[in-house]
Amino acid sequence: MQEKKKGIEMTSGSLWKNIFFFSLPLMFSQILEVLFNLSDVAIAGKFADYRALGSVGSTTLLVSLFTGLLIGMGNGVNVRVAHALGIGDGEAVQKTIHSSFLICTITGVIVAAVCLIFAKPMLTLLHTKDELMDGAVNYLRIYALGLPAMGIYNCGNGVMSATGDTRRPLLYLTTAGIVNVLLNLFFVIGCHLAAEGVAIASAIAQCLSAFLILRHLCSRQDACKVSFSKLKLDGHASKQVLALGIPSGFQYAIFAIANLFVQTGLNSFDAITVSGNSAAGNADTLIFNVMAAFYTGCASFISRNRGAGDRSRMTKSYLISLFYSFMAGAILGGAMLVFGRQFLSLFASEPAVIDAGVDRLRIMAFSYAISAFMDCSIAASRGIGKSVVPTIIVILGSCVFRVIWVYTIFAYFGTITSLYLLYFFSWTITGFAEILYFVISYRKLKV
Repeated sequence: MQEKKKGIEMTSGSLWKNIFFFSLPLMFSQILEVLFNLSDVAIAGKFADYRALGSVGSTTLLVSLFTGLLIGMGNGVNVRVAHALGIGDGEAVQKTIHSSFLICTITGVIVAAVCLIFAKPMLTLLHTKDELMDGAVNYLRIYALGLPAMGIYNCGNGVMSATGDTRRPLLYLTTAGIVNVLLNLFFVIGCHLAAEGVAIASAIAQCLSAFLILRHLCSRQDACKVSFSKLKLDGHASKQVLALGIPSGFQYAIFAIANLFVQTGLNSFDAITVSGNSAAGNADTLIFNVMAAFYTGCASFISRNRGAGDRSRMTKSYLISLFYSFMAGAILGGAMLVFGRQFLSLFASEPAVIDAGVDRLRIMAFSYAISAFMDCSIAASRGIGKSVVPTIIVILGSCVFRVIWVYTIFAYFGTITSLYLLYFFSWTITGFAEILYFVISYRKLKV
């Protein structure tokens, strides 16, 4: 008996409609995730004290590094399962899914162990302030307990997205997010646990989302059904998932590391400018996550239609996803130009800080849409099984280029404008290179 189709049809029907409705739940999921993360920070700062807020904030880079790796592994799972489903090879689907769950779980355990053992040395390298160190170490170690569950959720999310079902993951994330907020209030206000309470709530919410998605996959009656008795590593399937997942995860980590150098340049300005940048940075998180929904759609549709042997739909999937992500960046960037002050007032009250944040938004508002050419092309390359070279291009174009910019262009002019412009130019250069690589690889591809 086959699982009743409730997902978006990828290999037939209107691509304009299907890609949009496939990406819409992913978009809401990304926005919800941002809002829930903001609630963690808000509750820690509102109902605890500034030390709790600072402790949580001090771990942001490390949390981004390790969660990015797990998200990248989920991207690899998504592409490989979509391709196998497109071919109609049920055995390959089963081997890929069961190998992937073990890989993602093991990766989550390894990452959690690294955080548990090396939390203090890593935070020391980031120059965490002494008064925040204990809280930050405790937060990171407790938060790490939920990382294996995060690996499971991202794997399951990749599998379900490959089938065209993006609504259930949204429902599971919403449920876990609401529980997260309620537990935040309970642990911080009721138990007076401050940063530790926020971490406990996050870990429990991660376990809940993993349980919900795994329960669904275990109850399916099709090729995507998960059976614990079948969990084993298949050599070929594991190699394919890792070949896409590791570069994708590494890409997230590289961006976080590159931004350290940007932060170094920013720290040369006064505290008001730094605070304004931090407030405006919330716009980056929100807009990039909305655009990322279309990148996932791009990789999924291209991979599924590659398996089905439909080259025309592969091309159209790329172009339509690129259009949607570009327009999302342009519209939301324009909204930040018009309503930037109102948005920044959610995170800051001092007029000087808001003015500093507006200076950043004025430049970034025109840059968001440009990033679509880079990220959508990377997703398209991943959809045809190419992940290593796009990652190398990103390292050179968006990371090495940024470091060079900070120590040359910014060092010469020394203005905040000269610092923020590095995003526009790095995305333009990298986008051109990524498009060129995808076009060359696509022409050589045998479908």
